[in-house]
Amino acid sequence: MKTPIADFVKKYAESGTSRFHMPGHKGRSVLGCEALDITEISGADVLYGADGIIAESESYASALFGSGHSFYSTEGSTLAIKAMLALIKKRSQGERTTVLAARNVHKAFVYACALLDIDAEWIYPEQFTHLCSCEVTPNTLETKLNAMTSLPDAVYVTSPDYLGNIADIARLSDVCHAYGIPLLVDNAHGAYLAFIEPSLHPLALGADMCSDSAHKTLPVLTGGAYLHVSKSYPADKDEIRAALALFASTSPSYLILQSLDLCNEYLAGEYCTELKECIKRFDSIKKALADRSVAVEQSEPLKLVLTKSKCSYSGFELADILREAFIEPEFYDADALVLMATPSLTPTDFDRLEKALLSLEPKSTASTEPPLPSVPERALSIREAVFSASETVATSDSVGRICASPTVSCPPAVPIVMSGEIIDKRSAELMLYYGIEKISVIN
Repeated sequence: MKTPIADFVKKYAESGTSRFHMPGHKGRSVLGCEALDITEISGADVLYGADGIIAESESYASALFGSGHSFYSTEGSTLAIKAMLALIKKRSQGERTTVLAARNVHKAFVYACALLDIDAEWIYPEQFTHLCSCEVTPNTLETKLNAMTSLPDAVYVTSPDYLGNIADIARLSDVCHAYGIPLLVDNAHGAYLAFIEPSLHPLALGADMCSDSAHKTLPVLTGGAYLHVSKSYPADKDEIRAALALFASTSPSYLILQSLDLCNEYLAGEYCTELKECIKRFDSIKKALADRSVAVEQSEPLKLVLTKSKCSYSGFELADILREAFIEPEFYDADALVLMATPSLTPTDFDRLEKALLSLEPKSTASTEPPLPSVPERALSIREAVFSASETVATSDSVGRICASPTVSCPPAVPIVMSGEIIDKRSAELMLYYGIEKISVIN
């Protein structure tokens, strides 16, 4: 597995060339990485018009993931999500472009709909457990499609979600394809799923396009991501690069590109073996907790999720306990705590985590359930609401107002009320429960 981007930059850094080009640091070290931080100079290729070393590196990523092509993003899954929706918009046949989406979308999806003037129809969970989760079964999807007056231009789901739940992508894709609809997947937390046996990656299970945040589960710098397009999706590379360029910076980070490039070499080497060992070690901690009557939620392999409903500790309590042991969790709130592992963690890290978690004493306390969400009434399109004049008000004073831009905790960045929807009492109660005390509403 070659690493053409990293090789080029290393050679350039060692050449002693006088840098009469951007960036302004000219390769002089302050952070220590400046010599490798370049721009699109001769020979370095152009990310959104790639036909050189970037195109070559992407071809290796495509082979590793089994995609029609895997495109690099240095602006995270956010850019990939916008590009996916832009491609759907371009191929829309109706007067309005509509995407049917599970309600637990990341706010990046909402803002992409605003920018592209796309309407979202929502699938709500049959049983509410947490803001981050929205189970969509094949039967639920088919029922929703049959109830719509006209079919959507795409179906969009988040899998895995922030709490590690994985959707049945294979059967969901079968339903979509039976109706002639492409399936898009926000797979931000699941890039590694292509490297377990059998593969649980959305592309392997029939998705048409998906976004992977490489930096979330792979050894890639923050901002490194992929837009994977299946071999069967009818779009050429130039069209897809144009969709990415529509929203992307014209100054992509070559530090991030090098990390994506070098990750290919790692994935093609010892990664599968190391991943298997990592999952085995993480599973041993989950089992040890279960043996101590500390229930762990079922989740994807690289997450350990504890919920107040099962272990009686709030996420806030668990986070405080872990920090005393010099462990920082990925996410926590009143209901849950999420820990994410990768093979980059050391045996010492796992030993420390196991010791801290096994110190938990089983307890039984009354659990406070989050308020049940409502189905808010839509007053305006997402685009109309996002670009309307707005003001920020206390959530407690927002009932009856129209949401302008969704105010969310980040992570997990899942809106409770979407732009253009009327905030009702239950929605306001749910926002306050999750610590959202102010919200932007239309004047």
